[in-house]
Amino acid sequence: MNLHLFADDEPDPSSLVHKPSLDAVLARMQEWMAQPNSPIRALRHLPAKPGEFADIPATVAEPLQLMLRQRGIARLYSHQREAFDRIAGGRNTVIVTPTASGKTLCYNLPVVNHLIGDANARAFYLFPTKALAEDQLVEFNLAVNAMGSGIRAFTYDGDTPQDARKAIRERANVAFTNPDMLHAGILPHHTKWAKFFENLKYFVIDELHYYRGVYGSHLANIIRRVKRLCDFYGSKPQFICSSATIANPKELAEQLIEAPFELIASSGAPTGEKYVVFYNPPVVNAQLGIRRSYLHETRRIAVEMIDRGQQTLVFCNNRLATEILITYLKDACEKGLAPPGTIRGYRGGYLPRERREIERKLRDGEIRGVVATNALELGIDIGTLDTVVMAGYPGTVASTWQRSGRAGRRQNTSLAVLVASSAPLDQYIVEHPDYFFSQAPERAAIHPDNLEILVNHLKCAAFELPVKDGEKFGPHETGKLCRFLGELGLLHHSAAAWHWTSDTYPADAISLRAVTSDNFVVIDITGEPKVIAEVSFPAALVELHEKAIYLHEARQYQVEKFDYEQRKAFVRRVECDYFTDAIDYTQVKELERFAEAPMRDAAAAHGEVRVNRQVVGFKKVKFYTLENVGAGNLSMPEQEMHTTAFWLHFPEKFWARFPDLSPSEKLNGLAGMGNAMRAIGAMLLMCDPRDLGVALTEDIADGKPVFEPDLFLYDPYPGGIGQSAPLYQMRDKLVAGALELIARCPCETGCPSCVGPAGETGDGAKGAAGRFLMALGQMSGAVQSSS
Repeated sequence: MNLHLFADDEPDPSSLVHKPSLDAVLARMQEWMAQPNSPIRALRHLPAKPGEFADIPATVAEPLQLMLRQRGIARLYSHQREAFDRIAGGRNTVIVTPTASGKTLCYNLPVVNHLIGDANARAFYLFPTKALAEDQLVEFNLAVNAMGSGIRAFTYDGDTPQDARKAIRERANVAFTNPDMLHAGILPHHTKWAKFFENLKYFVIDELHYYRGVYGSHLANIIRRVKRLCDFYGSKPQFICSSATIANPKELAEQLIEAPFELIASSGAPTGEKYVVFYNPPVVNAQLGIRRSYLHETRRIAVEMIDRGQQTLVFCNNRLATEILITYLKDACEKGLAPPGTIRGYRGGYLPRERREIERKLRDGEIRGVVATNALELGIDIGTLDTVVMAGYPGTVASTWQRSGRAGRRQNTSLAVLVASSAPLDQYIVEHPDYFFSQAPERAAIHPDNLEILVNHLKCAAFELPVKDGEKFGPHETGKLCRFLGELGLLHHSAAAWHWTSDTYPADAISLRAVTSDNFVVIDITGEPKVIAEVSFPAALVELHEKAIYLHEARQYQVEKFDYEQRKAFVRRVECDYFTDAIDYTQVKELERFAEAPMRDAAAAHGEVRVNRQVVGFKKVKFYTLENVGAGNLSMPEQEMHTTAFWLHFPEKFWARFPDLSPSEKLNGLAGMGNAMRAIGAMLLMCDPRDLGVALTEDIADGKPVFEPDLFLYDPYPGGIGQSAPLYQMRDKLVAGALELIARCPCETGCPSCVGPAGETGDGAKGAAGRFLMALGQMSGAVQSSS
């Protein structure tokens, strides 16, 4: 049979009669890789590894041992035994092993063993998403029901019916929840949970690596509130954390919990054979550096894998890319690739019932292909997958390995393919595969002492219990902060304590992930009005503006009305061949300078800034060809936040070095320079490029425009998450890295892989950006030291 690997045309449905094995696909890839200018930039073989085992401890209760034997578990993996011994010894423990290595049993075994002997003991299980909590509850209940024990476990989240909540609070030995519900639905109502808190023995945090940046900073403050309530009720829970591989799991656990931990990082689980492929779409215009669309190439690879009988999971980095790829794959499905209904999407905006159905059908093999955001990156059991295709670099080494680990979860041979987009970071990674494969996973950084986050959670703590004079919140003295909140009329001092006096509910005003806690609901008014999705506040402004095409399960809906006040968007089903892409405008203003350093004729600084962002229009983009087929103007509400930033200031004397450049060429060069610096900054910080905002602002002196622009790299979160100071300290490496990225890019005038497309950054952007960086490098010695 002719192997049409990643061919330009869709596979002939008649080819479905015979599907070659994964071995044939890999053999073809190896042949192709040997060809000149092959788009396959790396093919790495990760051999299978046998397991290391240990006996089940004699202290495990007999019913529990019997249940394990009935499920075919006669011995434990070595790391499971080590975890049991440490947890049973009363030590806070963090377990860090690869995907599908049996981390769940590491904490379930000691917790259930204790609950068998102590019916009054209680445990919280914390998961980052409701879907994962539901999945783990099913597994937990299967085990305890097989033992015939009286241990009772329930999920307690936003989907829990009101009439069931009282019974759960009173009867549950284990409550499965998520940070949002713990923050807003449990801690503020702790008096209803008094018995639970009095007997709280274990606090399990799964997917620890997920809690980085803003989300992790919030969770650290939530844990401060949990420990404060435990002190009040007289309990001292033991903390157990599990994580995928990151560089600093013990440090992260100790930062989150503010207590010492012991680390288990050596896995005894066997692993299946895996192949990892880096694929860089071919160049179609060498002069402009334009490559084939990475979404088109991802579609082609996914179609090929599904055609060959491989159950395939496609990961996208954002909601729009997810919906576009679902559309493409369902179109291919209609041509005979697979039966209707076997290609599905999966992302956070889907309703819980839809997500549960997709998870079940994946496990049962009814679905052949799924396109997902990072919602499926976590440890939800979706059965045996053969292939993972990643549409774009996930942003971190850790996330890439986590996603690739979703294939081969039953120790079978599996394939993971990374399809690089034209983004500079993607291109750097795919063209430097040795850098990726030799690179340790990133450090997870949090900033729990961000003043805005800290004060917000202190409000919640005061709502839950009065703050006593001299009491600390974490390591912080609370006196000054409480007096500040008292001046705002939120707290009142009486009987040596600060009491909450406002009639507001502080937890409701705090989002753990975004600027605001308000989500928008999407209401389909094609027929009988019904809610089809929920969208976060920041995303709603760019996805649900009037005239937007909202994509849901490959169906197109036009937004008829955007009700900002009521947080609702009304949509109607339409048939169209385009999607919409919002255009926004960002303005940054310096408020306070924390530090600055001269770079001869320029200057570097970091400090506090105000960011104003507004969606001002949208483009209509045609499916497949990605042509711009129209545009529209918008007047959306402006969003404002205070955050931190690193910036470069270019005074008039800097521009004296470039008399040959016009003002527009200078701006084009700075815009391109900003794109390159964001990519290198993300790599230096080991964060996602989307966690760095870029803005270019011209100074105005004495009310008159003066060309002394500032180039900002800012934290896109209120209060900042601690990224500006490291960028300031690494400014020489930042300049040198951006210069190398531009110099090594083979395009002539700029492309998405270095300074951005020539059509967006303007004429001469690449040359000007390189000259500016060279000047900065010469001034600071960055270029010489980097070489």
